[in-house]
Amino acid sequence: MADLEILVSTTSPDVPLPSYSHPGDAGADVTTRVDVTLEPGERATVPTGLRLALPDGYAAFVHPRSGLASRHGITIVNAPGTVDAGYRGEVSVTLLNTDPRETARLAAGDRIAQLVIQRVERAAFVPVEALPGSHRGEGGFGSTGAS
Repeated sequence: MADLEILVSTTSPDVPLPSYSHPGDAGADVTTRVDVTLEPGERATVPTGLRLALPDGYAAFVHPRSGLASRHGITIVNAPGTVDAGYRGEVSVTLLNTDPRETARLAAGDRIAQLVIQRVERAAFVPVEALPGSHRGEGGFGSTGAS
């Protein structure tokens, strides 16, 4: 049973709707609608054939698929990509082949990413002279000392 309904249209009848592979999965798999060849180090923006109407207050986040990453070195350049509630165009995914030697080939219909639907808040950004203190303070990259 779904907690939320998302309206979806496709660019053609053969484009599959996003689907969850297993009960409890957070990400719904999406596929490429075209064949793609990625040489080592190459990136390409790949169309999914999906258009979404997300409710106000929600966004879809496009995450890499762990299997593609571990087996073929394919990731998403701007992971996670963000699909805003007001966007109605085709969802595309910018894939990157991180493998230094092997060419990656994907066929239309292959799963290329996962959509995670999340509630998001709109913030009011309030200018102040100084921020309140915190335990972490201004510690940034590497500040925890962990490798």
